[in-house]
Amino acid sequence: MILKWFKKRKRIALLKEPFPQNWLQILENNVALYSLVSKAEQSHLQSIMRIFISEKNWEGCNGQEINDEIKVTIAGNVSVMLLAMKHDYFSHMASVLVYPSGYQNPAERKARNGVIMEGNSARLGEAWEHGPVVLAWDCVLEQSRDPYPGRNVVIHEFAHQLDFMNGFADGTPLLKSKAQYIEWHAVMKDEYERLVEDSIHGRVTLLDDYAATNPAEFFAVASECFFENPLQMAHKHHKLYDVLKGYYRQDTAMRMSHKRQKEKL
Repeated sequence: MILKWFKKRKRIALLKEPFPQNWLQILENNVALYSLVSKAEQSHLQSIMRIFISEKNWEGCNGQEINDEIKVTIAGNVSVMLLAMKHDYFSHMASVLVYPSGYQNPAERKARNGVIMEGNSARLGEAWEHGPVVLAWDCVLEQSRDPYPGRNVVIHEFAHQLDFMNGFADGTPLLKSKAQYIEWHAVMKDEYERLVEDSIHGRVTLLDDYAATNPAEFFAVASECFFENPLQMAHKHHKLYDVLKGYYRQDTAMRMSHKRQKEKL
């Protein structure tokens, strides 16, 4: 109880301080999703971001130095996800590890004869249950600056962290009601099986084929698409879009549509 009181008091004090001007410039230059949200949402996003940055351990790997640009760019994307959700700033995870670029991680795989093969796996990011999120900075920066690619490694890995919060990496995060669980499972099952079938037959899909790996990866990839490519998702996968809209409590397609209309003026 005392720890919660202390944390709340610390957060209130932090938000009374002026927002760093150089952070605002980083947001505007590096986080394309920031420009899509309203002025009121931008103010709220800044508050989420400041607390997230303050409460996480930031560690550079393979010689990567941690600076404000890295923290703000990563936290800016995380804060877009949390913008309308009830949350506690991913308090179940303590650290963000950042490599300068793609990295190798030890991995095991089972061969067809049943023998376990050891080796290294190339990674751009990963999320650990009760552990850190690991990200490749060059990939973060490239994807964060482009508003319409459909990919965002920060959103992908933190979607996994949302998934972990119910105790299972099963593609189903904590939901509000039994009705929401029923709808979620029905839609996600149908959409996942449809993607697996399309992938097997080599059909072109909106969602990356990696989403067909398992339901956990499907949720993470679908979350990327929901924020980065919502107009096509709403058109081609409207049921999937609707359940994610209900979960994240954001209408990202309408937001993107308004942005594009302004660009035409």
